[in-house]
Amino acid sequence: MASHLTAVKPLAALREACSQCNLRELCLPVGLSADELGQIDELVKLRRRILRGQSLYRTGEPFTALYAVKTGFFKTEILLADGREQVTGFQMAGELLGLDGIGMEKHACNAIALEDSEVCVLPFADLERYFHEIAALQHHFHKVMSREIVRDQGVMMLLGVMRAEERLAAFLLNLSQRFTARGYSPHEFNLRMTRNEIGSYLGLKLETVSRVLSRFQEEGLIQVHQKHIRIIDPAGLKKVLSARQDFTERHG
Repeated sequence: MASHLTAVKPLAALREACSQCNLRELCLPVGLSADELGQIDELVKLRRRILRGQSLYRTGEPFTALYAVKTGFFKTEILLADGREQVTGFQMAGELLGLDGIGMEKHACNAIALEDSEVCVLPFADLERYFHEIAALQHHFHKVMSREIVRDQGVMMLLGVMRAEERLAAFLLNLSQRFTARGYSPHEFNLRMTRNEIGSYLGLKLETVSRVLSRFQEEGLIQVHQKHIRIIDPAGLKKVLSARQDFTERHG
């Protein structure tokens, strides 16, 4: 179970909480009053520290809370009928984990830390109570749910119609956009996931991921050194995707 793998910070260490957190614009709706932010501070009663390779929760465990990633990086995965693990997403600071458990009241996937990470625990029963008191919070939560649905649809499109080059280009550009939203460089970052995990997520073999990354490097689109990525020509990566859009528009 995940509970014995994590450290919990006491309430006294959490006074920074949401109102002072530098990620609040990603996690919380804008325009909340000081009183409303104070209410949400009370919602975050603890944080959990998850070490690299350990699970935040696993498939079948009871759903009790959502988790806002404070620091670190996670992957979510499901177990296929043949025993293989299928990566379904990567989550970074400012994003929520645990939405998979709302419908059935138990988790439908594993959430594994790709590096030492910390999450804010949002008890769902308390969160639902706050929805009635803070309308903006409920609206923001609906937007988060909608964003997850759109992201899932995007992955289905990746797996359904895009070539390997398009999948990798879309993946790198998406990471670039997400790092930018957090104040980091859009052009240089370290991949927290392995190439095998990228392949699982994009429906590609490990050899294909390595081949396409090498091709992008040869074409001057990126530089790759182990897990370090430098995007040299973002417009070129976008052209890899626009080629598909142009073809679709011409052949509709």
